[in-house]
Amino acid sequence: MRFWLMKSEPDEVSFDDVLAAPGATVAWFGVRNYQARNFMRDAMAVGDGVLFYHSGCKVPGVAGIAEVVSGPYPDASQFDTASHYHDPKATPETPRWISVDVKAREAGRYVPLAELRAIPALDDMVLLQKGSRLSISPVTKAQYTTIVALVRGRGA
Repeated sequence: MRFWLMKSEPDEVSFDDVLAAPGATVAWFGVRNYQARNFMRDAMAVGDGVLFYHSGCKVPGVAGIAEVVSGPYPDASQFDTASHYHDPKATPETPRWISVDVKAREAGRYVPLAELRAIPALDDMVLLQKGSRLSISPVTKAQYTTIVALVRGRGA
């Protein structure tokens, strides 16, 4: 089992949107960074833990706990000419972009980025590295456990 931090802009898909979706599950679509795509395609597996992170908002932070519930498959938005995520170089025969399904598992206390930065045990977390902008990044088991405790209101 691996652990991931997955960023979503809450005005596009928030953790509350996932909780309200059928089966509390959504397709993780629109990833247009090759390294993040490769994580989904080559490293993620059903059952992996996810820290659902709100980015691009006034107070970015971890909004909930989720889980990867599907293997990788072609992201349908790459073929949709009306989509912001359309890729004219992608074809159904040679897709370039990947989705996985993510299921909300647990809501709790919102954990702001500023709070994460103040925890020494998280200093080496990819999210907290200068210049890190990846929408999907690996998280160690210790980092995941620390943040889950915060979401559950138990402190670091």
